[in-house]
Amino acid sequence: MNELSQEQRTAFEAAAFRRLVAHLRERSDVQNIDLMNLAGFCRNCLSNWYREAAEASGVAMSKDESREIVYGMPYDEWRERYQKDASVEQKAAFERNRPKE
Repeated sequence: MNELSQEQRTAFEAAAFRRLVAHLRERSDVQNIDLMNLAGFCRNCLSNWYREAAEASGVAMSKDESREIVYGMPYDEWRERYQKDASVEQKAAFERNRPKE
């Protein structure tokens, strides 16, 4: 593998992040609980990581601001448009797989 410069690595990571966010915006049919049950993270986790990175760099950011970056719209609007009630099976799987704090 080619040795990457720090600038290349950062640029490639940023491009991959943008593509992941774009993909999640296109796949509004995929519910956050499904992501959590299968991958252990969801759109909210991603927005929290984004906010934490901003704050670690000295940039204040609210939860609503970071969620809008990931969802592409205000979170409440996304929930109204796309979020469905979780099934009993989805909730049970979430409880089994819930991240330990």
